[in-house]
Amino acid sequence: MRPTLYKNARLLDPASRLDARGGVLVRDGRIAEVGPQVFVDAIQDDVEVVDCGGRCLAPGLVDMRAQTREPGEEHMETLASLQAAAVAGGVTTLATLPNTTPVIDDVSILEFVERLAQEVGLINIHPYAAATKGMRGQEMSEVGLLAASGAVGFTDGTKAIADAVVMRRLLSYATMFGRPVIQHPEEPSLAREGCATEGETATRLGLPGIPACAEVMMVERDLQLVRLTGGRYHAAHVSTGAAIEAIRKAKAEGLAVTCDTAPQYFALNEGAIVDYRTFALMSPPLRSEADRQAVAAGVADGTVDAIASDHNPEDQDSKRVPFTQAVPGAVGLETLLPISLGLVHDGTMDLLDLLDRLTVRPARILGLEVGTLAVGGWADLVLFEPDRAVRIDAHRFRSKSKNSPFDGKPAQGRVWRTVYRGRTVFDLEAEEPRPRREPAHA
Repeated sequence: MRPTLYKNARLLDPASRLDARGGVLVRDGRIAEVGPQVFVDAIQDDVEVVDCGGRCLAPGLVDMRAQTREPGEEHMETLASLQAAAVAGGVTTLATLPNTTPVIDDVSILEFVERLAQEVGLINIHPYAAATKGMRGQEMSEVGLLAASGAVGFTDGTKAIADAVVMRRLLSYATMFGRPVIQHPEEPSLAREGCATEGETATRLGLPGIPACAEVMMVERDLQLVRLTGGRYHAAHVSTGAAIEAIRKAKAEGLAVTCDTAPQYFALNEGAIVDYRTFALMSPPLRSEADRQAVAAGVADGTVDAIASDHNPEDQDSKRVPFTQAVPGAVGLETLLPISLGLVHDGTMDLLDLLDRLTVRPARILGLEVGTLAVGGWADLVLFEPDRAVRIDAHRFRSKSKNSPFDGKPAQGRVWRTVYRGRTVFDLEAEEPRPRREPAHA
């Protein structure tokens, strides 16, 4: 592989707080030099030079929550299409949920998924293992064996770990192996019959509601168990101000607690479902405007550690049905960066802090040495233009599923190139044009 010089870039590295004009030299897939003074002698014709044209060059995004449907439901997504969608969105490291068929609750299944992902080879794939056997919430999985085989954490995916005794044991045992327990924070008995946030909008639409307090109730219970065990706890896709405030207080207390959210929870509110748009049906559901603002504020002040895509591919048959019968979830890999950049464009936070939530902080939560522009580290990079106006077009997604609540929406921010271990895995300028179609609303 020829050395590559990326010159004339705005370098952004949240880990070192670097924000300056300069370049990056890549040799043998790793970063050899980075900074304002990087250059290569013009007579060295064995070096490939990429003129970034003043665009932003940052560490590849680290997405700590996505679903792949392989094995078991390959008609919705495969590991190949998942990785193609990821690189189009600037993601070079991805943690996948264990809710495949069969569930990733056994070392052989974990290693099978790891091997399939490596065969595609466009990005880093790090699977979570199921916290409980079969994700049934009753019996703890083989935490030690799964951790030794590469599981970066333990979760029951889109299901809450409802049994307090099971959660206590998980927090105790997972900590011995340096892994977090990731919770879907929702009290299941309160959420069982609902599909929208309880309140005026759900009532007006005649939809069964889920009280917003179902989230903070589970978070507060789990925080008590963290105090009891000293375990590492991570709350996924937090969506309410109350839950964020509880986590903020726990952090101030010194507890080993982290959390993430997804772009829909700071970019949309419950008003997105008013036309019974099933593409806006989420779990947890879209919340009130006050909660949306609280989530954005939590991302800005650092209480929310990471922004995850919460990529959840579903086919048309799961979405084009009455709202109460539809399956919740949205694809998010290819909209992760442009929708998140909305927090910069509206003045909520600066670009370096936003990238911190998209790179180095999720990497640290998962114990991965990625997400930085460190010399000697793998050259996982994203080149993007933050102010480029775009219109989200789900028909152009590389994902096999198109269920996006942002389809047809204007945004700012476009990925131009994604580099994985020094190799270009996505180049917008080399992409063949595709015919546009009308947005697929549901």
